Amino acid sequence: MAPGLEQRTPPRPLDIESITKPWQSELLARREETRRDRPNYYVNDLSSLITSSFANTFITGTGDDVFSAILPHIACAESEIIFATCFWARSTSLAKLSHTLRLLSSKVLQQGGSKIRVRIGFSSLSVFQKLFHTPSISGKIYPPDTWAKKLGLPSPSELQGLDLEIKSIFLLPFSVMHPKFIIVDRKKVFLPSCNVSWEAWFEGCVELSGPIVQKFVQFWEEFWSNDKRSLPDTPTATSTLAPEPPQLFSSNTPRPAYSVIPLTPTTSIPTIFLPSPHHLNPRFRPFTSPSQTHAPPTPLNTFLLHLLSHAHHSIYIQTPNLTSPPVLTALLRALRRSVSVHILTSSRLMTLEQLVTAGTTTARCMRKLAKRYEALVSLSPLPASRDSATPLRPDAYDEEAALGTPTPTPTPAPGALTIEFFEPRGGGRRRGGERGEPQQSHLKLTVVDELVAVLGSGNMDRASWFTSQELGVAFFDREMAVKVREAVGREMEGRVRVFYKA
Repeated sequence: MAPGLEQRTPPRPLDIESITKPWQSELLARREETRRDRPNYYVNDLSSLITSSFANTFITGTGDDVFSAILPHIACAESEIIFATCFWARSTSLAKLSHTLRLLSSKVLQQGGSKIRVRIGFSSLSVFQKLFHTPSISGKIYPPDTWAKKLGLPSPSELQGLDLEIKSIFLLPFSVMHPKFIIVDRKKVFLPSCNVSWEAWFEGCVELSGPIVQKFVQFWEEFWSNDKRSLPDTPTATSTLAPEPPQLFSSNTPRPAYSVIPLTPTTSIPTIFLPSPHHLNPRFRPFTSPSQTHAPPTPLNTFLLHLLSHAHHSIYIQTPNLTSPPVLTALLRALRRSVSVHILTSSRLMTLEQLVTAGTTTARCMRKLAKRYEALVSLSPLPASRDSATPLRPDAYDEEAALGTPTPTPTPAPGALTIEFFEPRGGGRRRGGERGEPQQSHLKLTVVDELVAVLGSGNMDRASWFTSQELGVAFFDREMAVKVREAVGREMEGRVRVFYKA
């Protein structure tokens, strides 16, 4: 038997230490590769990314639904709003944000006192904007006289109660700043999957408080901010919830995918903050072997690979697209050791973008995954388990190596594989006629062993893994993982087409 292909012992039951120890060891071993990353403030103190949080609510629906739930919290802000998104477009969501900023400004002017500081950061406005955007990592500040005409926001005269600054950062060829988060008074943070856009897609958002909020603030200050300063009343960790904000928006339009699920607001959850810096060089070689396609060792990428490699019995992934070679390899390896894998993705979402950034499409990758899965029955046992303190081997990115080699030795049955494609109820509808029905799934969710849930901006495609700036958060809490998974499962009823099931 070839070296490294001995029978692998089953992993021990998943816990935070079993993931964080090898995760930190690999990042330290590959630290030289990340010295030029922006941001990289955590490189010499990876433990600073390990924190805790209080998960208050989980929101599902279209992007408009999600923002309608978040904006009342913005309207109640007392000192500061930090708003980060990727895509910025004229839409109902933008109109509602503009209305909320007007209300916030009026409140300040009526009550007197200091202006509320509002900071907005985004990456993508239009093709023209990206082609001619400044190449500086410092980005572009939009002067007040451009807010209304260029960005679709209220004029400065309508926002006199706000200290508002707006910045965009985009680096050619493919480096979008993809995170989306909203921090209110440094007391709570919202982590939505949606952009400020017209797309009627299925989205999710988790509302958090506690120590995790400061991790978001630090990320903002290290990468986006020009004016680092702490608020005088920056809160300490607490699970105390603010009064429910008033309802700002009502609609007669049906909201068939909208729900707000209470989570675990009084329980402190072990949490890992997972930034993933952008990379200018896409290292895109369409005909290169997957074994040579190594994703940058960012905290998010590395954590996800270790999480998948330590899965004990189940993996659930919901992602807009799935074309990242390291992820596909990790899923094959999990199937080989009898872990069940459930994928919910899209068959026709951003196809041109996938071809440009990955040289393939999700549909093609899913056909290939199903074909390789069927070959597992006659293949050799798994590679021996590695020392948990060593980096992942190069062949951890190679789908061929993940399959192994034929052997007459009986092998355990592979885990069950389910691949589903999102489809809207009643079929696709044209823009403007969605009536609240999501037309695609844009949620980014990974749940492993019904114990660990990862939410954030990162897709399981090549762009997110190789070039885009991303941000994820991992939660080690069974109750939260189960509630989120069940909430999404309810909303997916009648909205999926089974592509493969075994």
